[in-house]
Amino acid sequence: MASNPPSRRQFLAAAAAAGLAGCLSDVTGTDGTPTDPPTSAYDPTVDDAEWPRYDEDWDAPTDSPLDYEYETEVLVENLEIPWDISFTGEDELFLTERTGTIRRFESGDVVDVVEPEEAIDAGAIDDPSEQTWWVEGGEGGLLGVAAHPDYPEPPLVYAYYTYQEDGTAKNKVSSFDASAEDPQSTVTPIVEGIPGETYHDGGRIAFGPEGNLWITTGDAGTASRSQNMDSLGGKVLRVTASGDPVDGNAEGGDARIFSLGHRNPQTITWLPDATPVAAEHGQTAQDEVNLLSPGWNGGWPEARTADEYPGSDYNRPVAHTGTSTWAPSGGVFYTGDSVPGLQNRLLLGGLHSQRINVVTLSPPDADLPPAANGRRHDADWMDNGYVATSHHLFEDEFGRIRHVEQGPDGDLYFITCNRDGRAEGDFPKENGDRLVRVRQV
Repeated sequence: MASNPPSRRQFLAAAAAAGLAGCLSDVTGTDGTPTDPPTSAYDPTVDDAEWPRYDEDWDAPTDSPLDYEYETEVLVENLEIPWDISFTGEDELFLTERTGTIRRFESGDVVDVVEPEEAIDAGAIDDPSEQTWWVEGGEGGLLGVAAHPDYPEPPLVYAYYTYQEDGTAKNKVSSFDASAEDPQSTVTPIVEGIPGETYHDGGRIAFGPEGNLWITTGDAGTASRSQNMDSLGGKVLRVTASGDPVDGNAEGGDARIFSLGHRNPQTITWLPDATPVAAEHGQTAQDEVNLLSPGWNGGWPEARTADEYPGSDYNRPVAHTGTSTWAPSGGVFYTGDSVPGLQNRLLLGGLHSQRINVVTLSPPDADLPPAANGRRHDADWMDNGYVATSHHLFEDEFGRIRHVEQGPDGDLYFITCNRDGRAEGDFPKENGDRLVRVRQV
């Protein structure tokens, strides 16, 4: 296991083979809206827009993910509410902790590299006896992270975080130069003024097909924002690496909006044919998986249940949990070779469900995987483009699973977030939150 000195945490030898490089320092701001924001010294335009995971002819599995055995390996422990991880093309890994730190995994070590001054303070608990639904900062803080697709040229890293502006909580995405001697002077706002609150902050960011940056935002506790095309709340945004709108987004309103009618989406990933997939938290259950398109409208707050969708013009989910909950956080459509039993399946971290939720998306005329010990999502009111079959792994073994990610080596990784005060059972353990690798036996 990794030890836990004040500013440095030892990365396990099993992960040390990754060649981790780069340099990152403080990301700071003044009042949340710099009067003269710096301009990056680099052109952030993505040079190679060819998406490496593109496969127009991908096939959905017909077997159950439960037919296989998996093993896990704890790579890092004693983290404080890790929220997101991003691999670079050179096997470098950046990880955010909601309490305000970005860490880099390099040459066998875990290095504290960023403590954004502009991000709000967020707390963490140390023991199950301290459980409380609201730690300091609520659900906000330092959330998503994404390295530029061409990293380290340019050496830009992007972060999503909650900040205060005139006493009001907001969220923003900024980029910074990971190689600069003074990274503070390179902080460049990409998208600002995203509504924020102590809950429903969205926060996942990722670069996807065509090199665009995708951003999930929550309604920040005001549901009407989700249908307001002049508000960035309750949306999925699609922008360039500079933060400019992308042609072909939703029509009308803010040109950065790709889809609307979201409540609190925290997954953005893509099928191999580049179809965007979002998963989001419902209101007391009613969680969803959605296949997005420009102008897609999920109906929140007018439609969310099996009784509200029929008869409406809103787009329908491809998977819906009904009266049960997954509390889906970050996830990935896994295409790697290291875990064949999970290949070409959607993997979602589960918070309240404390597990990895595995969703197989099958064309309606294809052979379907067995639903034994799982669930078929095939109600006639749902999105009929695919049939979703869900199973789950590792229930209550690791506690709350915040994000699942695929590495450049095809391995599978996830992070836990048991120190946020909401874990069930005897979490958090003495070794705190962890980064875990999954492989097939």
